[in-house]
Amino acid sequence: MLYFSKFKSLTVIIVSFLGIIFAFPNLLSSEKIDSLPSIFPSKQINLGLDLRGGSHLLIEVDASVIALERIDNIYNDLRLELRKENISLAEIDQRNDQIVLSLSNLSSAEKLRDILEDLSQDIVGINPSVQNNQELDVVEVTQNSYVIKLTEAAIDSLTRRSVDQSIEIVRRRIDELGTKEPSIQRQGKSRIIIQVPGLDNPQRLKELLGTTAKMTFHLMDPLADVDDIPRSSMLLYSRDNNQTPYIVMRRSMIGGDNLVDAQPGFDSQTNRPVVNFRFDGQGARKFGKITTDNVGKPFAIVLDNEVISSPIINEPILGGSGMISGSFTVQEANDLAILLRAGALPAPLIILEERTVGPDLGADSIKAGKIAALLGLLFVLLYMFISYGRFGIYSNISLAINLSLIIAILSLLQATLTLPGIAGIILTIGMAVDANVLIFERIREELNNKKSPINAIDNGYKRALTTILDANITTFIAAIILFQLGSGPIKGFSITLAIGIITSVFTAFTVTRFMVARWIRKSNPKEISI
Repeated sequence: MLYFSKFKSLTVIIVSFLGIIFAFPNLLSSEKIDSLPSIFPSKQINLGLDLRGGSHLLIEVDASVIALERIDNIYNDLRLELRKENISLAEIDQRNDQIVLSLSNLSSAEKLRDILEDLSQDIVGINPSVQNNQELDVVEVTQNSYVIKLTEAAIDSLTRRSVDQSIEIVRRRIDELGTKEPSIQRQGKSRIIIQVPGLDNPQRLKELLGTTAKMTFHLMDPLADVDDIPRSSMLLYSRDNNQTPYIVMRRSMIGGDNLVDAQPGFDSQTNRPVVNFRFDGQGARKFGKITTDNVGKPFAIVLDNEVISSPIINEPILGGSGMISGSFTVQEANDLAILLRAGALPAPLIILEERTVGPDLGADSIKAGKIAALLGLLFVLLYMFISYGRFGIYSNISLAINLSLIIAILSLLQATLTLPGIAGIILTIGMAVDANVLIFERIREELNNKKSPINAIDNGYKRALTTILDANITTFIAAIILFQLGSGPIKGFSITLAIGIITSVFTAFTVTRFMVARWIRKSNPKEISI
């Protein structure tokens, strides 16, 4: 156990040295790190919201909008299918979240049910626990009239899908702001908790999240009148302060789903901020055909039911790219590009709670955490030195290396450190010392049994190894379970605990044994005291 080959010795030295080097940037300010040569490590641990300050939002996905859109799509598809099957109707109308339908001929009832069954989506794959897997609930009011609406299972399914999609889009939008390690988690059925450490402008975050960013392109309806708008058209207003009314065709030419890129820029003629966009292949072909067929006609670029631009199609746009102009500021153009790149939210987000954590609280927490860690470390070092002498010094050195390795790994992983994470680090310091105490007590027992120094040390490490591994493996399993089942601070604690267990076993058993072996080999003492 005390023999170290050159390869093992070199490995212990290199790992310990790298731990110190990669942990060192955390002692420097950002300015000093920027002035260092590029070859020097520069990654630091990201501080969480409780340490660094930032913005905390609790938002809710307005799933009722999704249900209304789904009913609207079913309504339009149903009208087309009924027309194809030549089924005559006495009435068909959409009333909020339901469709009211009356047949002129009772013999068409079976065909109607077949059409509704084809239009209905299967929701078993999304919610397998639901017995009724039908999306539509068809209620026969009288012999030839029906009310069609979504089932509760279908609404729950739409809500879950909307929240999942919203989480990914919110994450992309926040990442575009350049913030590090945002925490975005589901809460309950339709709510999302967002924590963004270090965000200087929480109002900008609210504006980004409060915009659905559903962009569509519509042709104008020049024949319609504001007082008499046909069902095929709709009345929208401009986004600027003038609130100019526009009558546009209800059916969009192309949607924002085909956008692959959007970048802020400046108009070469007016030098005003604009947003340059680009479609994918399918979108470029569709946009090229539409603009070719409608040269000379105006069209509207609509964002969240507001007209942001209304240019004239002067010539076919065949390259798949275009420009959105308007009365934008530079930041508004940049934010619009961010929204379009991230994609449209499936439903509006309602901000239920907002908290801004100031940096003073974070600074106080960091200071208190440092004091607690330093005091705990100091008392542990003194205890180990007083109790075990030379062996205590070796233990203290390995403890410092252990702390460096934990910080280095967290820095390389760009993990987020929170107060529970600091608690996990302090806990691993205690566990590392506990392993050394166990080893040294075993060595004392061997010395009391009149064993030679080399045999006593060798047997002490051998006998303690099994106990150390058992204790740390069970704690490591607990850390994995906490990471899988926990969220937020619990995960931060489990990560630092798991990393600390690995480094503690390495330093307590390998690093101290390496130093003891070097000393025994060099001095070859006849007696040792511990």
